[in-house]
Amino acid sequence: MRVAVVVMETSHHRDTEGRRHLDRLAETLVEAGHEVSVFCAQWWGGTATQFEPEEVTYRAVTVEPTEASFCTRLPALLAKYRPDVVHAYPTPSSVLRAASAGAKLARAPLVVEWYGDHEAPVSDGALRAPDQFVTPSELVQTRLWEAGADSDLTTVIPESIDMDLVRDVEPAREVDVVYAHPLDESANVESLFLGLAELRQKGWSATIVGEGPERGTYEREAADLRIDDRVDFVGSCDRERRLAIYKGAQVFVQTAWREQFATELLWALACGCIAVVEYQAESSAHELVEHRDRAFRVTTPQEIADAIVESAGMAHRTVDESLAEYDHRAVVGRYADLYERLVDERGLF
Repeated sequence: MRVAVVVMETSHHRDTEGRRHLDRLAETLVEAGHEVSVFCAQWWGGTATQFEPEEVTYRAVTVEPTEASFCTRLPALLAKYRPDVVHAYPTPSSVLRAASAGAKLARAPLVVEWYGDHEAPVSDGALRAPDQFVTPSELVQTRLWEAGADSDLTTVIPESIDMDLVRDVEPAREVDVVYAHPLDESANVESLFLGLAELRQKGWSATIVGEGPERGTYEREAADLRIDDRVDFVGSCDRERRLAIYKGAQVFVQTAWREQFATELLWALACGCIAVVEYQAESSAHELVEHRDRAFRVTTPQEIADAIVESAGMAHRTVDESLAEYDHRAVVGRYADLYERLVDERGLF
């Protein structure tokens, strides 16, 4: 299929998880054999209006991310490209309405990737424009309904992972507990540390994966609780290093306050980790473990401690094949099925 992705400001303009998710989706679609062009403001150097750093083609609608000019030019460019599907980022609302106009000219359905972390509200008119919304989790889907979207026009398609890479990576040294999240104001590492402090008299080791403005604060908290000698802060780490750490770990503890989709938890589950998930009202992490045997849902640091102790008696694994349903190929297949259904429905009119 020919897919036009519309996002005025890509992750090269604003580095947000929702934009990175759209980047990964475009790349995965191309790997599955689809043709993908991203219609955006120019982020690369030079005067070329088209850029192909990999297999995904980027097409500059404007040089700068200026809404008025972008919205004026976009519909005609989409009509000329003649996509089978237009897949858009939800903001700004004016750009979403322009994407809708372009999709109508191209006689293509409009899908909106509603990751849930966009910066501005979406207008009522823009909410009525898409043929389908896609959210990464039920939590985000519920918030989309609350914003006014038609519940019949929403579907949940999760993040995806590379199971071949999970299988191939060699485990790092064994560690009892691993945590991974950007070390920002939402990380809530203190819940984990308070749980670990309850186990001060037991032998354990913990690895903290992630970098961010609050790292120094969390390092001081570990020292104040007198557990810093057993907590290793390793920074952000690339994907292969993260997987090696997860495969060497017994337990992955998830405590962050906000998660549209708990991507690192998913990778850790695929690496065989036992999950300890602290329930948070703004996190979807609990959705990944609701029906899993090797998982604990908790609400307090004491329960985190108890779950870590109980997990110590469970078998260590380095791969969990049940997570293959989240492999890139399986998830992109769900997008392809959605596109085909919408194209077929469009052909009826």
